[in-house]
Amino acid sequence: MKHFPFFFIILLFSCKSRQSMIVWDKNFPGIGSQSSPRVADLNQDGVDDIIVGACKNEYQPTDQGVMALDGKTGEILWECASNDQVFGSATLLDIDGDRVKDVIIGGRWAFLKAISGKTGKPIWSYQYKDSIDPILKFAKYNFYNSVIVPDQNNDGTEDIVIQNGGNHRAAPNDSIHRYPGLLMLIDSKSGNILAADTMPDGRECYMSPIYFKQPDHREYIAYGSGGETFGGHLYLTMLEDLKNKRLNKSITLVTDTLSHGFIAPPVVVDINGDGYGDIVSISHSSSITAVDGKSFKPIWSLRIPNTESSNGFAVGQFTNDQIPDFFTFVSKGIWPESKGTIEILIDGHEGKIIYQDSIGCTGFSSPVAYDFTADGVDDVMLSINEYDCNRGFTSDKKLEIQNRYIVIDLAHHRVQDIETLPNFKNIYSTPWIGDLDHDGYLDMVYSQFYSPGFDLLAFMGWRIKRVSTGIKIKNPVKWGGYMGSHGDGIY
Repeated sequence: MKHFPFFFIILLFSCKSRQSMIVWDKNFPGIGSQSSPRVADLNQDGVDDIIVGACKNEYQPTDQGVMALDGKTGEILWECASNDQVFGSATLLDIDGDRVKDVIIGGRWAFLKAISGKTGKPIWSYQYKDSIDPILKFAKYNFYNSVIVPDQNNDGTEDIVIQNGGNHRAAPNDSIHRYPGLLMLIDSKSGNILAADTMPDGRECYMSPIYFKQPDHREYIAYGSGGETFGGHLYLTMLEDLKNKRLNKSITLVTDTLSHGFIAPPVVVDINGDGYGDIVSISHSSSITAVDGKSFKPIWSLRIPNTESSNGFAVGQFTNDQIPDFFTFVSKGIWPESKGTIEILIDGHEGKIIYQDSIGCTGFSSPVAYDFTADGVDDVMLSINEYDCNRGFTSDKKLEIQNRYIVIDLAHHRVQDIETLPNFKNIYSTPWIGDLDHDGYLDMVYSQFYSPGFDLLAFMGWRIKRVSTGIKIKNPVKWGGYMGSHGDGIY
């Protein structure tokens, strides 16, 4: 292990009893990642390991499409090939009965695999073959993050629900090559499709669904349609209706009327104290809506004008009341000419913006939350990129960029640097925080990507590191990764 250099958060950790250190720092030339880390102890050594999707540039295959890294050393435990970018984050479920979590992960052009967590060998791979079926003929596009649901075919193992959609080769605003997205119920053991249906509005989809069960024992799935330039809806279906291919019975929770759909997954959290999970979403037009999970009526809504969002929320106790609050950041302007970001904190009780800043340029990772400063109020950790925001994402101008990981102390409106790295970026990957080695202290795992040239989106090398901090974990880390610490969108 080596000590952090001068750019670590001296103010945050100087009073801690244990010094913060980089445990390992690994570099992988020629590849990158649009995925966010998940963790599970794959080699049974008592330290959780890192599972993450990887990629080269679009339409390029790689032998390192999915990687498992030893949490103790950072060395590769196994890797699995892909034909294109694996941008999904892993769903972790023991499906082969060896008491080690296995990996289900998706990506571009119908990439969906179940991989043995112990050996790295594929258990099954999705194969598109139903070109005649009126529903499954559309199941040939991108797979997003899956969510675990109870066992639906009585084989003793939980199953998954996932969305498929998004013809990546369709040009922006081109309606000719847009096809209906699907919500699919898949047997986790075999990869067989148990049920599937198209979006009720016939639109494409890019969202990861959320499964949750209410106190009345009803099982729901929140899912979304629409994209960056075409409108859509946030829907709610009962799991039983998906099983019977009746998505036409779905409840419409939110409609975006501004030619934007729902890309970032919603979160489920009780914000009115009735014991039912409420559904809080953000559309691509940065319209934010909280819907009552019992009556399905809006609780509050707001919109951040002249912005777009593909970023998820961090949910936490950011104020002094008992109602969870929501932090995210949105992009100024219109993709791909995005001109910067706005960070916002929304009071969960009233739906009002109570903190706002504008740090760095556009990126699509999401924040995580914990009380880093031990003052009783949660803070957020996020990745930002600093460059000439006016260049947008497409430019022939030389890119001078640096990536920063920061913590925002929301109680005192202070920004603390974790690390600043010149000639590196992070556009997509959400960091992970939690107790990797179960020693009672907070660990961080985060990615940065080499970016010395002109193309902001090209992958030319990947750096991932594990940091052991001096922060004693006093309360559980509830929102320590993309879609929360459990990857299910539930607080």
